Amino acid sequence: MKKIFFTFIITIIITCSAVSDKKAFSLFDNNGNSVTYNDLLKEAQSADIILFGEMHDNPICHWLQLELTTDLFKIKGNDLIMGAEMFETDNQLLLDEYTSEKIKESSFEAEAKLWKNYKTDYKPLVNFARKNKLKFIGTNVPRRYASLVSKGGFEILETLDKEAKSLIAPLPIKYNPELNCYASMTKMGGNSMKDTSHVNQNLPKAQALKDATMAYSIVENLKNHQLFIHFNGTYHSDDFESMVWYLKEMKSKLKIITIASIEQDDISNLEKENINKANFILCTPANMTKTY
Repeated sequence: MKKIFFTFIITIIITCSAVSDKKAFSLFDNNGNSVTYNDLLKEAQSADIILFGEMHDNPICHWLQLELTTDLFKIKGNDLIMGAEMFETDNQLLLDEYTSEKIKESSFEAEAKLWKNYKTDYKPLVNFARKNKLKFIGTNVPRRYASLVSKGGFEILETLDKEAKSLIAPLPIKYNPELNCYASMTKMGGNSMKDTSHVNQNLPKAQALKDATMAYSIVENLKNHQLFIHFNGTYHSDDFESMVWYLKEMKSKLKIITIASIEQDDISNLEKENINKANFILCTPANMTKTY
């Protein structure tokens, strides 16, 4: 009787433990197979470029970005370069001065164009670069030039002066409107694939300018045997398009590892629509707390 009772209690404990085991995230490969963080780290350290696609308001994304950066630094040391969409090319001098400890934190934060979630989500990354004397690259196009393209197309960039052109990818900007990442932006504006006459056809071009400039900034700052880890909105690297397309156009032999971030109600298995979104897919619960 005691043996039966003991077995019953153990069963209850195991059952309760299973029910209370709430995972904060799951990792999958591009085929939807479950993988570990160590699998990701092993693959990442052999890459030339890592594009860590994030959901901007997701705390797990930001936590894992810092964890991965920390572990890669232990392996690569000063051969690790950091960069992010969240900083524009015209802020590079400020970034250099801050990460090399030439200016104080208060001066940097007062003068740089910082996202509203900088202090919670990106400051730890920038300060990691500062502490470890790593280069941190602001890769994104100044938003004023993306705004110009959204109104006047790529042609308007030719009217900029030499200094302004130095802040964007070399002209003319290559553009493939058939890529789904850009074609879908047009389709979303119309009621059907044919009903797009009223849609601003320059909006995907502005997106492409961002992708091209970020890719160019990475390539320009990447030297042999170095690893560049880049943080960007997941849309900029999902489905091996956007930035990946531009990077391959610039240097076809680069080994690029992409990480996509998604949310699902159930994170135990990858939903079909998210398969092959990236080399690795970071899946977090749909009800995950947001940073803003």
